[in-house]
Amino acid sequence: MRIRVVDLGLVSPVRSQTVYHAVGYAFRSDAPPTILLVSTTDPYVSIGYHQDAEREVDLEYCRQAGLPVIRREVGGGAVYLDHNQVFTQWIFPRELVPVRVEDRFAWYVRPLVETYRQWGIEATWRPINDIHVRGRKIGGTGAASIGDAEILVGSLMLDFDTKQMARVLKVASEKMRDKVFQSLEEYMTTMRRELGTMPDRDQVVHTYLEQCSAALGAELEFGELTPEEEAVAAELDARFASEEWLYQKGGLRESGIKIHTDVRLHEAALKVPGGLIRVIVRTHGGRIDDVSLSGDFTLLPALGLAAIEQAVRGLSTRREELAVRIREVYRALGLQSPGVTAEDFAQAIAQAAHSAI
Repeated sequence: MRIRVVDLGLVSPVRSQTVYHAVGYAFRSDAPPTILLVSTTDPYVSIGYHQDAEREVDLEYCRQAGLPVIRREVGGGAVYLDHNQVFTQWIFPRELVPVRVEDRFAWYVRPLVETYRQWGIEATWRPINDIHVRGRKIGGTGAASIGDAEILVGSLMLDFDTKQMARVLKVASEKMRDKVFQSLEEYMTTMRRELGTMPDRDQVVHTYLEQCSAALGAELEFGELTPEEEAVAAELDARFASEEWLYQKGGLRESGIKIHTDVRLHEAALKVPGGLIRVIVRTHGGRIDDVSLSGDFTLLPALGLAAIEQAVRGLSTRREELAVRIREVYRALGLQSPGVTAEDFAQAIAQAAHSAI
């Protein structure tokens, strides 16, 4: 089997997304399986097909910063992208792609994982579609059926701007934004971070293509887009850049902001007789990894708030379990909070942990 490789190098933000769609729509039964490699000339924000742009992204900030926001036809969440990622896009005939979704991602991820390992980075596949290095995410993947082709997309993370990623998301408070940044720093990594230096793009791509050839048992042949693929890409450039395409309403909204497969950030507020309780919760594997409590209520002694935050870490997000632990803190420290009970704090935390951002 021979596989066409098209390395487009640096292209416009919109073309970095439309090109794999175009190859998919132009795909015919006699077309070769294709691996596209592409990076963007300029930073932008990409949102998943099912997302609502106005709810997920700070569109006003993106306009002021000159960051295009582009909806793709592949699912997943909003992400900030720039020239420090190499997008790896596979467009294959249906009969060559594993049927089970988990098998499909394992098949696609293998060359990415092996590339990192060849560079001395201890990467592993984290089902269903993440790549981790000692618990930190170094890449996610997505899949879609477009035309007669099956599409799998991901990236080689040379570097990543976590500060800008945290800034482009739409969140309810600056405190929440700070928590997003902190969590990205804690739970994400890149080749630059792991190696201590920025790797050369061409060398990384060379390693990746070697691993693709080995994993697929195929010869790779460098090629170019066909005139039909170029024409379809040009049509899609106009559609993907339009406001009508961007502002269509998504039908899927997941709970919280996803940091990686196991880690999400949530924020909510609960009004109780003694005031307003504001909560930011980070969950890891469905349990509370970190929590921040604030509001206009009264709690004495003041150190009690930090004690509650510390006490609930590691617990499930079940209100009953949280209430038992918080009541223990109340008794141990003799906490007083007029109009606010241990059960109120438990309800606020549980409510936040299951809320959409």
